[in-house]
Amino acid sequence: MQIQQLGYFVAVARTRHFTRAAELTGVSQPSLSKQIRVLENSLGTPLFVRNRGAIELTSAGEALLPHAQRILIDVEGAQKAVHEVAGLRRGRVRLGATPSLCDGLLPDVLTTFHRRHPDIDLEIQEAGSQLLTRELEQGRLDIALHIVPLHGDPRDIVTTELLDEELVLASPPDSTLPDQIRLAELCDLPLVMFRDGYDLREVTLAACHEAGFEPRLAIEGGEMSAVLRFVEAGLGHAVVPEMVMATRPNLQASRLEDPVLRRTIGISHRTEATLPLAARAFRDDLLDHLR
Repeated sequence: MQIQQLGYFVAVARTRHFTRAAELTGVSQPSLSKQIRVLENSLGTPLFVRNRGAIELTSAGEALLPHAQRILIDVEGAQKAVHEVAGLRRGRVRLGATPSLCDGLLPDVLTTFHRRHPDIDLEIQEAGSQLLTRELEQGRLDIALHIVPLHGDPRDIVTTELLDEELVLASPPDSTLPDQIRLAELCDLPLVMFRDGYDLREVTLAACHEAGFEPRLAIEGGEMSAVLRFVEAGLGHAVVPEMVMATRPNLQASRLEDPVLRRTIGISHRTEATLPLAARAFRDDLLDHLR
């Protein structure tokens, strides 16, 4: 069993297609197919069911997949550690964050980090906490900034709570709402609602249902930037993190009461031993910024 063969196996398992897996790994399709057969022969069992037009994992393939992914993650971590010993003169940080954090917290931190380490590549993925959890667990992210707790129970992941903040009601510039408003009063307001998969959507809907009403949705399905623009245009109100209001000074903010809605922000990554040096440097810059 060779590392290269495991890489081909994971690519086929991910794409469920030999040709696309070959393109993904940069080899010819016959070469990839041959190495998969060699791997299957060495294990003494088929890993894929090859039906016309469909590729499925066998039970043996399902058993091998998580181990193969973990081995590849560890190998990549070892390679990164070797490549990055030259004083952080090169490297890469694959960072995932929720949209509100990309809008409110990250810009200043990214600017500081890039100024200190201009040759470190930064790859940013904006997504909800559930997708970030999966990407982190499968080794496609180094660090995730997200709502605590993480979805599921990912193995070998370290989570540190960073800050606790309130959610507020963002209203159009000409709003006459008071500085404080009871949650139950949202039943009379048109709301701009985030798309499925947003943690803020789940929190807002759950809070409204707990207060005994079904919210009135003016617009549904937006991203963070779109939701804030819709509020600016006077199309409705939105429950948002307090930090994003700093980037929208023309919006009105009302503190929610009875109950107060809060959320905890955390940073997650793999264990210290497997965290690339560039990612460690970014994490340390982020913690310094928050202090």
